[in-house]
Amino acid sequence: MTKNTRILVVVFVLLTLCVVYGVIGLSTQNKNAMTSDNIELKGNRDAYKTALFAGGCFWCVESDFAKISDGLVDVVSGYAGGTNENPSYENSTEHGHREVVEVTYDPSRVEYGNLVEYLLRHIDPTDAGGSFNDRGDAYTSAIYYETDEEKKIAEAIIAKIDAEKIFATPIVTPVLPKPKFWPAEGYHQNYAENNSLKYGFYRMASGRDAFIKKKWNGREITIYKANQSNEPVVISDTNLESNTEVISATQDISTSLSYKNFVMPSDEELKKKLTPMQYEVTQNEGTERPFQNEYWDEHRDGIYVDVVSGAPLFSSKDKYDSETGWPSFTNPLTEEGITTSEDIKLFSIRTEVRSKLAQSHLGHVFTDGPKDKGGLRYCMNSAALRFVPKEELESAGYGEFLKLF
Repeated sequence: MTKNTRILVVVFVLLTLCVVYGVIGLSTQNKNAMTSDNIELKGNRDAYKTALFAGGCFWCVESDFAKISDGLVDVVSGYAGGTNENPSYENSTEHGHREVVEVTYDPSRVEYGNLVEYLLRHIDPTDAGGSFNDRGDAYTSAIYYETDEEKKIAEAIIAKIDAEKIFATPIVTPVLPKPKFWPAEGYHQNYAENNSLKYGFYRMASGRDAFIKKKWNGREITIYKANQSNEPVVISDTNLESNTEVISATQDISTSLSYKNFVMPSDEELKKKLTPMQYEVTQNEGTERPFQNEYWDEHRDGIYVDVVSGAPLFSSKDKYDSETGWPSFTNPLTEEGITTSEDIKLFSIRTEVRSKLAQSHLGHVFTDGPKDKGGLRYCMNSAALRFVPKEELESAGYGEFLKLF
């Protein structure tokens, strides 16, 4: 390298560093300015309070609370209630933590009781076994209180909603002392905003929005400011922008076809969203016990969809009692829903059935079915399926199949 070349290189490096540090400085100034603006807009930060809630998948609960534009300061996804400190996504469930959200709010603008009611209107508070598609203790709902006054408020709101007979059975969401909150990993924060397509599909497939719409039927949710005028801020369901509507508008597809835009979750996401049995069956080709599974004795009208992708697979019209203890069907609902291949495990050759979109293991097909229906028996695992009753087909996005019943 010549002397002149070395000089040019040094000059170039110095200029580059000046530009980089200039950008960093500008970024820092902008960040500081933004922070100052937020502090000014949000008022007295020392007076803020926090509330802790659980309602199943924290992506959904965080997204719902984030829609409150007045009085809400921040919403953070995390874990609480378990036995270990600093829990992670990988170990929180085994140590008894729930998925929770910590809501920071301005009590001069919104009251604790309104946040409690808001939660109860965006979950299924009668489900003691989980939340929609998410099963297990980690996904059960809970309202946490910090003072005796908060406990009384929460219990009073539960009693009020029970008295209104919104749900067929009483609310089982417990009111518990507030435990230590542990923030979740960064990739879980603002998940709905940062992963809109995946989240939109998950939200739609979970049935959460359909349930909320059915139970509350557009009733207004009133968040009362706690200031002197007690001015109400009314949030109607039409203003709570549905993630299903967002994904449909973005991709210009109908709700009933949303599963065709399915994006396969990562293995980590699957472990989070599926029960251990669902994961074992769909991902590891496991088999659940006969007569001890969810749908072997299910007789209602409806369709069965892939628990992973939501794709329609079988109809109750083709279901029959094969006396095997597993849900059995004579035909698939659509030819596009499944795929088959030879399975030579267990010292025999069988025909394995998988869902075409998610490649989930579903079960096997045999040739000992009813002769008058073609002679096939699609022997499925309940853990690989989700049943959608006839009366919920329209709201769940499967209205095209109503003509079957």
